[in-house]
Amino acid sequence: MNDILHEVLGKYWGYSSFRPLQEDIIRSVLEGKDTLGLMPTGGGKSLTFQVPAMIMDGLCIVVTPLIALMKDQVDNLRARGIKATTVYSGMTADEINKHFDNCIYGGYKFLYISPERLHTELFKKKLPLMNVCLLVVDESHCISQWGYDFRPSYLHIADIRKELPEPIPVLALTATATPEVVDDIREKLLFRKKNILKKSFVRENLAYIVRNTEHKMNELVHILEHVDGTAIIYVRNRKHTQDIARALQQSGFSAQFFHAGLNRDEKSERQDAWKKGTCRIIVATNAFGMGIDKPDVRLVIHLDMPNSLEEYFQEAGRAGRDEKKAYAIALCSSAETSKLKKRTTDEFPDKEFILRVYEALGNYFQIAVGFGAFFTHDFSLPDFCRIFRFSAVQTHNALKLLESAGYIEYIEDPDNSSRLLFLVNRDELYKMESDKLSDDIIQVILRSYTGLFADYAFIDESLIATRVHATREAVYNALVMLSKSRVISYIPRKKLPQIVFSRRREETSRVAIPRSVFEERRERTQERVAKVIEYITEDRYCRTRMLLRYFGENPGNDCRICDVCLNKNRSGLKNWEFNRVRDALFRRLEENASANIHLLARELPSDKEKNMQVIHFLLNHDERITLQDTLITFVR
Repeated sequence: MNDILHEVLGKYWGYSSFRPLQEDIIRSVLEGKDTLGLMPTGGGKSLTFQVPAMIMDGLCIVVTPLIALMKDQVDNLRARGIKATTVYSGMTADEINKHFDNCIYGGYKFLYISPERLHTELFKKKLPLMNVCLLVVDESHCISQWGYDFRPSYLHIADIRKELPEPIPVLALTATATPEVVDDIREKLLFRKKNILKKSFVRENLAYIVRNTEHKMNELVHILEHVDGTAIIYVRNRKHTQDIARALQQSGFSAQFFHAGLNRDEKSERQDAWKKGTCRIIVATNAFGMGIDKPDVRLVIHLDMPNSLEEYFQEAGRAGRDEKKAYAIALCSSAETSKLKKRTTDEFPDKEFILRVYEALGNYFQIAVGFGAFFTHDFSLPDFCRIFRFSAVQTHNALKLLESAGYIEYIEDPDNSSRLLFLVNRDELYKMESDKLSDDIIQVILRSYTGLFADYAFIDESLIATRVHATREAVYNALVMLSKSRVISYIPRKKLPQIVFSRRREETSRVAIPRSVFEERRERTQERVAKVIEYITEDRYCRTRMLLRYFGENPGNDCRICDVCLNKNRSGLKNWEFNRVRDALFRRLEENASANIHLLARELPSDKEKNMQVIHFLLNHDERITLQDTLITFVR
């Protein structure tokens, strides 16, 4: 088995060895075990199912909510000669049906599918005909209502399990999960046995730092001037990405902005420039980072804190994957706490307002009660809010809650790639008469892309325009004409967000926002925000230990590199030095309630002078410790 694993790894991916935990998860899957893999950001999750699936006989179904990541992985697999496809909201019925049929007849090894597609009648009808060998649930924390990113559509995965033959294993993967979320994942996915494979979240090379400042831009520039290397700067607002990137450019830095509103070409161009090092700094919303494997990021700086430590840990963890020294820095002003609390309030508008938004959606799209299920609509939030005089922030969050309640899908970042399929065969194509531009475009497409006669392929009109020496608009118009002539099926990229009614439109009086979606989630959000506030305001405890304890780990030692560890306390020692001696002293006195002070000064883990410094400080500030002659006594 070991030879086969490494043979597949080398043949398709060019690696000679696995990263820590990858091989353990792969072997567990190949043994037919339901497996939950907890791997921090950058741990190489995709290989844990791609390698075993290449050994197994049949189709691997991968459920993931990230359309961009889904497409990237499919493109990467195809580039390695592995047949893969993807199905998600926003595709046409003909496209989806064709992809499913190819899965049935063995045309694909991997089917990446969004969770919303799982409970459609078409998928339910096609699934029993597919020879499925493995079911993978990526971002599996989304199945838990205890998690920070709960998605109701994930609950349909359990229904799929019931339709599959019993021996087929499930592999659930996530980068961040608290102990209660781990238990919930196993329960919701109907694990046959408890089987959790976990890599420690300890990052010994990553220094977590919180800096309090009222002048974030000044501090940001100061840090970037004194720490070399590639950087990611996270904010929570699309406009801020642009403003900060421009300010950094004016200060002489190589910087660019990135958010979900950019088109695919812009995203690819900026991401590639950053990965190659021609752009040093990316200023981004949380849309940036998923699936990006760049090991030498030296700095991740948060100008705005996210709403949970799960999000923060995942974003901060993109620094220092090469295991060299790196920094995760949070810049916080005195207003940070109130901003976090207000964000929670905005996230849960009144239920009455949520119902008004639902009714307005039906009117906006002119959908009658009892109709509209699974139809996809382009959606402009500014236009919608202007017509109905709604607050944009509250409306956005009302839509997210309606999605969680199962009434709609709100696709904020639709697929931004055009797709094309030839409807005629090669012989018919060569006999066809067309104008010179159309003929040139067809020739370039045939040379640039593969599989166009069997399946839709993603195309880039700008690239085609460059190669035929025409404008992008001219290429678009030519493709539209070829589509009207039934030579090709051409689906131009979407620019607007989309709304899909997950069920037929209901009478507003019958729409119910469950307690589990509103009140209970609001409570958990408030608890998560409280933990974020604790993290950025606490100045006594090692930041690494705070994060690890949140995720259920109990590290024995301080990290010695975070700002808290390196700060000096009132004893005059750095916190990590003081804590190490203090903890050793307490352990010793708990075993034996009294000890000689001179003996302790020699045996405690630091040098004699520092040990005595800690002992004298505790004698003056901790009432549990007393000194009589040379004997220290500990009173519990």
